[in-house]
Amino acid sequence: MTQARKTLFGIGGGSAIGTAQETLRLAVQADEQGLDLFSVSDHPYFGDRLDAYAIIGMVLGRTTGIAGLANVTNLPSRPAPMLARTITSLSALSGGRIVLGMGAGGLWDDIVRLSVPRWSPGAAVRALEEAITLVKALSGGGDPVTFEGEFYQVTALDPAPVPAAPVWTGSVGPKSLAVAGRVADGWIPGHAADWLSPRYRESRPVIDDAARAVGRDPGDIATVYNLPGRITSAPLAATRDGKGRWKGGSPEQWIEELTGAVLEHGASGFTYFPAGDTPLDVALGRWAQEIVPAVREAIEKPA
Repeated sequence: MTQARKTLFGIGGGSAIGTAQETLRLAVQADEQGLDLFSVSDHPYFGDRLDAYAIIGMVLGRTTGIAGLANVTNLPSRPAPMLARTITSLSALSGGRIVLGMGAGGLWDDIVRLSVPRWSPGAAVRALEEAITLVKALSGGGDPVTFEGEFYQVTALDPAPVPAAPVWTGSVGPKSLAVAGRVADGWIPGHAADWLSPRYRESRPVIDDAARAVGRDPGDIATVYNLPGRITSAPLAATRDGKGRWKGGSPEQWIEELTGAVLEHGASGFTYFPAGDTPLDVALGRWAQEIVPAVREAIEKPA
C-alpha cells in the first residue's frame, strides 16, 4: 500500500502538575529534534492534572515547528463553540500548529462532577458529530454561522478567518467510528490498538464504509496510532506479547516494524508513549534521533 500523505511522528507528554516543567522540557526537546506532534491527555476532573489546552498553549509558545494535540479533547466539558474559538486562536498564534483530537467522553462518573449533564452513549456520539461539524463551520472565514442542533445552537456567529484544524477522533464503538468516517480527518484507535490488532481490522472498515456513504474518499482519513513501548539498547527476543500487542525492542526492531506499518498497512502516524524505566529524555532521543529519521528515509525511498 502506498502512502500519499506525510507520515507524522509525535511524543506523548505527561499532564501531572508535579511534572509540569519536565513536560515543557520534553516538548522543547521534541521540537528541536524534529518531531511533528506533542500530545497530552485531557482529564479536567482530576485536580492533580494540568489543563490540556493550557499545556498546549505553553508548548506552542516555546516551540517553532511542532504541533499540539489533546489526545483526546474531553468534549462534554468544553462547549463546541468555545472549543472552536480555542482551536482557531491557537492556530492563529502558532501558524497553524494545532490538531483537534476529539472524544465523545468516557469516564462519565468523573465528567458529571464538573457540573456537566450526563449523556447516554448514543447522545454522546450525536453530540460529537454536531461538535465537529460546528467547529469546522466556525473556521475558515465566510458568512455568519447559524446552527440549530440537538446539543448546540448558535446564531449569526462569525467564523474565525483561520483554516480549520485537522480533526482526529478517538472513536471506539460503531456509531462513533461512523462519525469519524462522515466528518473527521483522522482516527486514533482506542486502547493503544495497532495495525495488527483485531480492533483495527474490525473498526477501520466501519470508518471507510461511512465515508463512502457520504461521498468521501476513505483514504483522506488518517489513522494515527498511540504507541507505547520500550526502546531497548539490545534487540528483544519477542517484540510482541502473548496477545500480539507491541511491547518494543531495539531501534532496529522499531524501524522495521514502523516501516512495515506505513508501507504495508497504510499507517499515517505514530505518537510514542515511553514505557519502562528509561529516562524520558533518553527515550525521546532514541525515538526522535534514531528511529524516526530511519523510518522517514525508508518510507520515502522510491518503490
